[in-house]
Amino acid sequence: MAVKKADLLKEAQEMGLKVTSKDTVAQITAAIAAMSQTPVEPVEAGNLEVAEEGEKIQAEEADAETKLAKAGKRSAKGLEEAEAKAEKIESQKHRDEAEAAAADKPKQPVKPARSLLERRSKGYRKSAELIEKDKVYSLKEAVELATKTSGVKFDASVELHVNLGVDPRQADQNIRTNLTLPQGTGKTVRVAVFAEENIEGADVSGIETIKKLLEKGTIDFDILVSTPANMAQLGKYARLLGPRGLMPNPKSGTVTTDLQRAVAEAKAGRVEFRVDTTGIVHLAIGKVSFGGKRLLENANAVMTSIKNAKPASVKGVYIKAVHVTTTMGPSVTVNPNE
Repeated sequence: MAVKKADLLKEAQEMGLKVTSKDTVAQITAAIAAMSQTPVEPVEAGNLEVAEEGEKIQAEEADAETKLAKAGKRSAKGLEEAEAKAEKIESQKHRDEAEAAAADKPKQPVKPARSLLERRSKGYRKSAELIEKDKVYSLKEAVELATKTSGVKFDASVELHVNLGVDPRQADQNIRTNLTLPQGTGKTVRVAVFAEENIEGADVSGIETIKKLLEKGTIDFDILVSTPANMAQLGKYARLLGPRGLMPNPKSGTVTTDLQRAVAEAKAGRVEFRVDTTGIVHLAIGKVSFGGKRLLENANAVMTSIKNAKPASVKGVYIKAVHVTTTMGPSVTVNPNE
């Protein structure tokens, strides 16, 4: 039967022996025997080995507890933090191994991104082939080429885009004007007159009639013309008309006492243009069905109007770039110094 160290230690302490838990079972037994002067009961070899093994395990546990106490991790929270840190280190190790394995694999070749032209439709690319790359065309060549590069099934508009060297934030450089295109716009224009008298050619007229439409939020016209005296009554509808560009304005010729002339000009193809926030004028100058000759007349009229509107404060290059294009068609670069 194995001798219990705890019982021997208790017995020795009761006898007044100076023994501690660090003493072995054999040492404690010998001390008790010497005190009682009784023959020492031999400890079987097997029991002695078990006892010493138990002492060794207890000593290792004590050392582990001492190390944890010194590291400040005796508490449950400290142990959890230690485990979490160990898991994090192990996870990082796995990631590093995975990255190293991926780095050893041969990399797949990266396919280069397609150009903007390559991402266009087949019809657009076919039309673009008619335009020589990096070539600057005259205005006449550009409008004729634009009619050939329109690949849509409807009668597309031909647009003129002019980049000006102005600063729209300056009041005197915020260009805004209007003109009547010699060959018209090719569009059917509905004109409303905000006045009591009936004007020949007007599609909608009458103050009360137009007010009722505006009260309902109905916009059944493309241009609104008014006399200066009636403008005050349109003030309450500014939020409806303003964002749509339909608010009458003296600069656009839609606030006038000569209503008959204003309606006739609007029907004949009067257009208004102004620079956007980047200093560019965008304007439709007709339809593809017009042909090169009629489009050139309109384009020349627009360019003349833009040149005449040059602010005195602009000292550098005024017309920086000109492009002609069609609805959904490629752009043709025009010589700005023509």
